[in-house]
Amino acid sequence: MADLDDASVLWCSGLGFVLERTFTLDAEVTAAIRMRASVAGIIDAAPTASRVRVPGRPQGTADSSGALVRSFLARLVTASRLPRARWRGRSLLVRAVRLWRTRNPRTFTEKVRYKMLRDHRQLIVTFADKAAVRDHVAALGHADLLPRAHAVLDDPDDLLGLDLPDSYVVKPTHGSGAALVISPDAPSDAVLPRPEWGWVYAHVRPEAADPTAVRDIAAGWTSKLYGRGPNEEWAYSRIAPRVIVEEKLSGLDGGIPDDFKFFVFHGTCRYVQVDAGRFDTRTQDFYDPDWQHLPLSGGPAWAEPAKEAPDRLREMVAIAERLATGTDFARVDLYLLPERIVFGELTSYPAGGHSPFHPEEWDAEFGDHWTVPRRYLDDSPRPISPARAPTP
Repeated sequence: MADLDDASVLWCSGLGFVLERTFTLDAEVTAAIRMRASVAGIIDAAPTASRVRVPGRPQGTADSSGALVRSFLARLVTASRLPRARWRGRSLLVRAVRLWRTRNPRTFTEKVRYKMLRDHRQLIVTFADKAAVRDHVAALGHADLLPRAHAVLDDPDDLLGLDLPDSYVVKPTHGSGAALVISPDAPSDAVLPRPEWGWVYAHVRPEAADPTAVRDIAAGWTSKLYGRGPNEEWAYSRIAPRVIVEEKLSGLDGGIPDDFKFFVFHGTCRYVQVDAGRFDTRTQDFYDPDWQHLPLSGGPAWAEPAKEAPDRLREMVAIAERLATGTDFARVDLYLLPERIVFGELTSYPAGGHSPFHPEEWDAEFGDHWTVPRRYLDDSPRPISPARAPTP
């Protein structure tokens, strides 16, 4: 955390006052500015720190501000171990501008960005954490939907000691859209991506999945921050970087199964997105809950011929609505296998607030189902999961 001199602290405090009085911004803006002015650079970020540094006071002098400061310090020390966002992702000035710009959202993408900046409930962090969300699903009575987890690892080096089957999936717990799928049905010429490529999605055969290379890719994930920081996809900046290894799911043809994505607004499913052929000819279609195909495109081509309604559609809709309990919006991803329904993920920020809609009026159509609150309230505690320092 960067040091601030006395003048900088006074300037930040004054900025909060000016913004509050001049623009009457959301109270969260000025509160965040004042909080950072009183903490950033004043609190020693070393993991063993138990003191605070106050401008004008010799370092090492104990502060007498009491339990409140000590509690807040403990949270910041834990947060300091998480991968660090770049300046734009954590700047309070950038945050203030974005809060102002998103104050009256109308379309779906605008409301996603509104939520990204304001919804700081622990529930949203749980949704985004690929390991913690499993407990959420189980607590709602749907443990049977969870894919088998071979391991959840703090250290990617532990991948080298696992005895895994021929087919499995390796994913980061603190990101989205990244995974290594290892199975014999992968293309024979598929190879692992380079570790420095970052958030990658690949499907390779076991003989192409050198354990050391898989470990190196996973280590790259755990050293990076997904979502570009608290000014964008906030929840990911609060998740301890770990690696989860799960079973590989197979569809009717033995390949990657279709991905059913249910858009749930205030507890009611309004739309279903179906992605198919992820590693082949990808298609994407949108339906209403009654399986009426919508004249909407998110980029990929529509499936030809059109897909028939799945036999367990009503059951999947009910599951999605239950898993999205407690929030104004969530996208619930499920897979339908020949013998069971499997949970995929819960997403609060589809496409990071930049989902493409063609025609564009569908952006407003989706948004019409969503009434965002003036303020997201959370009476439960919001602890930060224990985290370790990322590998340099």
